[in-house]
Amino acid sequence: MPMFLPSKRDGVAGFEGSGDGQVLDLDTAVKDGVLGGVDGVVGTGVVVGEKLDLKKMIEELDLAEIPSVFICPISLEPMQDPVTLCTGQTYERSNILKWFNLGHYTCPTTMQELWDDSVTPNKTLYHLIYTWFYQKYLLMKKRSEDVQGRASELLETLKKVKGQARVQALKELQQVVATHATARKMVVDQGGVAVISSLLGPFTSYAVGSEVIGILVNLTLDTESKINLMQPAKISLMVDMLNEGSIETKINCTRLIEKLMEEKDFRSEIVSSHSLLVGLMRLVKHKRHNNGILPGLSLLRSICLHKQVRNLIVSIGAVPQLVELLPSLDPDCLELALFILDALSSLPEGRLALKDCANTIPNMVRLLMRVSESCTQYALSILWSVCKLAPDECSSVAVDAGLAAKLLLVIQSGCNPVLKQRSAELLKLCSLNYTDTIFISKCKLTRTIQ
Repeated sequence: MPMFLPSKRDGVAGFEGSGDGQVLDLDTAVKDGVLGGVDGVVGTGVVVGEKLDLKKMIEELDLAEIPSVFICPISLEPMQDPVTLCTGQTYERSNILKWFNLGHYTCPTTMQELWDDSVTPNKTLYHLIYTWFYQKYLLMKKRSEDVQGRASELLETLKKVKGQARVQALKELQQVVATHATARKMVVDQGGVAVISSLLGPFTSYAVGSEVIGILVNLTLDTESKINLMQPAKISLMVDMLNEGSIETKINCTRLIEKLMEEKDFRSEIVSSHSLLVGLMRLVKHKRHNNGILPGLSLLRSICLHKQVRNLIVSIGAVPQLVELLPSLDPDCLELALFILDALSSLPEGRLALKDCANTIPNMVRLLMRVSESCTQYALSILWSVCKLAPDECSSVAVDAGLAAKLLLVIQSGCNPVLKQRSAELLKLCSLNYTDTIFISKCKLTRTIQ
């Protein structure tokens, strides 16, 4: 059970029930900043008795740093009904009563036996907690109102200005919506999505377009808004900026297009674009900015779900490029890349591209039983496709890369039966070119677990 002992460093020299006989003056504690008063709100005459629920304030604020004397030593959560034991230690009422109900007649913090099992409401500490959270809550509400007001002003400004003034208004609005959830909701509720989307078109400058997309990617878009953004001129601008914009703009374009793809009426022709796919591959392979890899692969995965586009992906040389990337990818990106390659292996052109890439088999063998069951599943599926395409050529390469030993590991592991069955089939396929003695020697683990 977590134990917690408040100390004087936490900012309270004494409070009711603290054991030193002192009662901390509420106004002094808050004015002097003893409990971390809030600038601009402290000393404004807070009325503790107002009808604001303490639990609601605690939940809405969700603060990372809270004075430690406000924390219950049992739950490590802020106290809403603090009570003090005869030992001078204070707890949340419900938590200490549960402790007693379990048959414990000791103080959880000091483990002293209690000579009196009554609990005394710690009113001073309650008022301190309430006042501290109340001030933070007021400040949060004030800031929220200020932010919403500013976002509303910027929306009105966008309807009137052009040129550099428009760019500046968009820049500020992007910063506001990226930081404040209340501003995002206000923009959507006031019809701001339509206003902002209307700024995208065939003659939109990159300066305006990049800011607009940076805003839209942070907003909740309804079906009508998504359909509006699927207009060819708007998609064409996004694709252009994906190829020519800054790294931040490229990522935002990628995220926005994927957002549009979530719409059930999305048409695959929209992403059947050579320029879009080339731009995505450039983003995924960008050596200086690897923060584009995950969003790029994520969109490419979504595109791969549309079978009509897979041939185009293969035609731009995506298969060998993705295979070469595999060793450098983190687990999340690796799983996406393998999903894409597995999807492309469903095409004759995709299987041929995988077979012709020298590192396909070594990379796939290396990934078996290495990262996750999903990665093993995709890698195994790709190996099966390649070896089935050219059994004589690919099977021997795979076995020399240590595939047989890895397949035995999969079969002996606790993974799902489908994987085990596919591993057994691939093992049988690979053994056809060898005598039993030679193949058994190929199954040793010395080569593969390195």
